[in-house]
Amino acid sequence: MKHNPTYPIWSNFSLEREGKIPLQEQLVSHFRDMITSGKMQPGTRLKPTRELALDLGISRNTVSISYEKLHAEGLLETRRGSGTFVAHINNSLKLLETESDTQRMPSSRGQRALNSTIGFIADSELPLTPGLPALDQFPFDIWARLSSRFWRSEPKELLPYGDPGGYFPLRKAISTYLAAARGVFCDPTQVLIVAGSQAGIDTTARVLLDPGDSVWVEDPGYISGRNALSSSGAKIIPIPVDSGGLDTITGELISGNAKLAMVTPSHHYPLGSTQTLSRRNAILRWADNADAWILEDDYDGEFRYLGDPVSSLHTLDTIGRVIYLGTFSKILAPALRIGYLVVPKDLINAFVAARVVCDRHVAIETQAILCSFIDGGYLASHVRKLKEIYNSRRIALANELRKINYLVDVVDHGAGLHFIANLKKNVSDVKVSQFALSYGINTPALSTYAISRKDLNGLVIGFANTPESDAPWIIDKLKLAIHDAINS
Repeated sequence: MKHNPTYPIWSNFSLEREGKIPLQEQLVSHFRDMITSGKMQPGTRLKPTRELALDLGISRNTVSISYEKLHAEGLLETRRGSGTFVAHINNSLKLLETESDTQRMPSSRGQRALNSTIGFIADSELPLTPGLPALDQFPFDIWARLSSRFWRSEPKELLPYGDPGGYFPLRKAISTYLAAARGVFCDPTQVLIVAGSQAGIDTTARVLLDPGDSVWVEDPGYISGRNALSSSGAKIIPIPVDSGGLDTITGELISGNAKLAMVTPSHHYPLGSTQTLSRRNAILRWADNADAWILEDDYDGEFRYLGDPVSSLHTLDTIGRVIYLGTFSKILAPALRIGYLVVPKDLINAFVAARVVCDRHVAIETQAILCSFIDGGYLASHVRKLKEIYNSRRIALANELRKINYLVDVVDHGAGLHFIANLKKNVSDVKVSQFALSYGINTPALSTYAISRKDLNGLVIGFANTPESDAPWIIDKLKLAIHDAINS
């Protein structure tokens, strides 16, 4: 049987040998406080009485009496042949934490971060959750084989602190992959490995923004992205998005001197539209004239099922104003926490320095395995496979939703991992989303992605992690949720 390690009493306890309190009572009080406060966890093994007595320089009888008192209070238990352990105690025995008279507050930046995550629901495997890839298709066998190969090679040279820009072979592999898959041509030194999209946005804000700088964000748009910018002290400027993407003309009228624009031009999140060529050229001209930057979040650009592939904004950038952000969360799994930035050459040193002061680098094992996954051709094969699976799941859910077209109107641009279902009835999308969650379905309300717009009333439907066979019963549950909201 596996036990917790023996508790080292000498680390935070000393006897008052000349005090008025008997030694055994001091020992009992110490253990009682440590156990009821949770500092000593159930199952922690105490030293044998003889050994503890020698450590403390007291009689074994004193220790034995102390243990017996703790036994009587239900705080210790003896296991024959194993020793004395902290018992599993009733919660009512645990000490209550003392609350201070005044509530302690974080810094203004800490408060902004706290406010931005109120109501946050951690990603789950609930049906219809947007942004989740097909977790049932994760290449476990290949990943395990590559992981085993990595450790069997005993890569001692990779165990010290690594390059804050990222494992260079991986940066080179991503550079090659982007050229083939997204038409993004860059030198490997321009690729920086980050712990997912959020880390990429945070790093960009650290390098390019000062507190109070104005930033364009899409309205509606990626909530976590704008929260990352807001927590850095940036002033968020919502710019409306329509079927042609972000409206640059409106942006210039509202805040022409903004320092950064964060956009999803290839597949807008969450509306799904694609920014037109004229608007792409317009935002590039604005960035050049305003000495501003564009953060292009190409979060699911690999997946398009209808029409021709859409190139990235980065491919049009001849003046070095676009920072390109990509992730493997939509291809492999969010829990891997690995993404990348492609930055202009004159910003490489600044971005690398920001990585040094932030979290240094992503775990080297994950980087090395992903590098082998790409170089071995597994990534390209996996993406091709996912395109077929995602498309089938997209069609299955859309067809089921069209069976209740008196309740919803499906808006599907044939790309990415989600589409929109606008509500036809006079019912709040927030209420529908809440009722859906009670049925075990996570379909966020479209209106919650907006800052100033009031004309949105629909649901964001994630299809990538929902098998076709589940589509009928899931939409039946969603139908019930809509009716519950209407009747509430």
